[in-house]
Amino acid sequence: MVRYSKPPTIAQFGASSPIELSRAASLVIPYVNGVDLNCGCPQTWACAANLGAALMENRELVRDMLVETRGVMQRDGWVRDKESSRGRSLSVKIRIHKDLRKTVDFINTVIGDLQEPLVDFITIHPRTRRTPSNIPIDTDALRFLASEFGHKIPLILSGDVFTLSSIPIPTLEKHADDDVPTPAGTGIRGVMSARAILMNPALYAGHDTCSWKVVASFMRNVVASPLPLRLVHHHLGEMCGPGPGENKAALLDKRERTALLKQMTMLDVIDFLDRTVDGKLGKTGGLSRIR
Repeated sequence: MVRYSKPPTIAQFGASSPIELSRAASLVIPYVNGVDLNCGCPQTWACAANLGAALMENRELVRDMLVETRGVMQRDGWVRDKESSRGRSLSVKIRIHKDLRKTVDFINTVIGDLQEPLVDFITIHPRTRRTPSNIPIDTDALRFLASEFGHKIPLILSGDVFTLSSIPIPTLEKHADDDVPTPAGTGIRGVMSARAILMNPALYAGHDTCSWKVVASFMRNVVASPLPLRLVHHHLGEMCGPGPGENKAALLDKRERTALLKQMTMLDVIDFLDRTVDGKLGKTGGLSRIR
């Protein structure tokens, strides 16, 4: 939450041990702007290890992890003040329960004392642990939780954020005691994207789909800070596929994406992209000429 020249970075952890989370936070905190605990991942392997969404059934453990981590941050001299060079945030990402009364209890436990809350903000993904991602988020649940807690602590929306022009935030009546302006009086202070930002890293720049300019920027970063080829394949496959929102335009068709994944070395990937860009744009010089 510090105002650096570069965008702030939050390190998110999956954990189920107060000691492990606090130690991990202590190691990474000098290099980031905040630490987040993931209580939202619904994947089977994560829940089997009592990580992610499984923690939604163990609010006391989540509280203990936050208490321990906040204590370590304070011990090491990290403060809440976002204007300070040592200002750092502590936050949590959650899902909802089928019975929203349990979610209310969970959030109250996570916040703790309103005068000195354990967390600086909460990210809400309004799906249950078992709700498939192809089912729209529960905007009624979001509306209720925002009306209950939006005036107490900053809330971030996660889920179905595909474009900036189609953010699924319901309209709410603004609380009279909420003196901080919020988007359309919703009680929601910001949005988080997961699937969509993977497919379109330019989402927060206002673009509905990925462009070759974004791919070129990604590849320049890959060259400067090498990634494993498998990860490069994965990111390029997402970025060059259909858009995440209503616009399903793709940089590469299915056959071309299959061919991309068959490139066996990083040089092969770069050559493939250069040839493809030249052919599609009618230019020479490949990705290196795109700025």
